[in-house]
Amino acid sequence: MFVLGIDPGLTTTGYAVVRNGEIAALGVIRTSKEDPVPVRLAEIRKDLAGLINEFNPSVMAIEQVFVNRNLQTATSVVRASGAAMIAAADAGIPVVEYSPSAVKSAVAGYGRAPKEQVQKMVAARMGLSESPSPPDAADAVAIALCHLQQQTIRSLR
Repeated sequence: MFVLGIDPGLTTTGYAVVRNGEIAALGVIRTSKEDPVPVRLAEIRKDLAGLINEFNPSVMAIEQVFVNRNLQTATSVVRASGAAMIAAADAGIPVVEYSPSAVKSAVAGYGRAPKEQVQKMVAARMGLSESPSPPDAADAVAIALCHLQQQTIRSLR
């Protein structure tokens, strides 16, 4: 099963394609703050559509938007998340959302683990000598791993 993990963001969207404990693709989609929001969203959708076309993932696993104090940041993340989901829907692949605490718990064993601990656990679980970079890409790997772990648990039931 190929899983496309997505860490949505309007300026930087992390992505990782993971299969059988290996990373097939990893990186970020960056958009310019100078461009209008609709143009940036179209770019995210287009770039993710290209990844979907290239790797044909079985599912997109995406981090749910967590709204804390900064509503403006949450709004931009929601928009980027929507663009990613449209790319998946256009390709006919299902989308599964995971809360940040579920991702942290699945990867690091603790739902409030700091970002650095999650990144170190991603590296350890993937057999890497260092954490994937940039951090948004490492988070996308964590999201994909969370989904794979949930699928394993479901298959044991």
